[in-house]
Amino acid sequence: MNKSELIDAMAAAAGLSKADSKKALDAFTSVVAGELKKDGKVALVGFGTFSVVAKSARTGINPATKQPIQIAAKKVAKFKPGADLGL
Repeated sequence: MNKSELIDAMAAAAGLSKADSKKALDAFTSVVAGELKKDGKVALVGFGTFSVVAKSARTGINPATKQPIQIAAKKVAKFKPGADLGL
């Protein structure tokens, strides 16, 4: 499912217009992204939790040259599904 299909499904499920569904989805993604940028987390009971995880620096292998390369430390977004999600 892509973004436009999600907007269509949200509009049908909630009885909203597609424009209102797009605004709601854009607001949701903006708020979640803003919270993650502040190293926070967003917990939606029954759905899951969005959080930020720190990955430490490590040594990897360049697959083309087989030479070791240094991979820098970074922060990545993580989603942990809730138990009620049924996955």
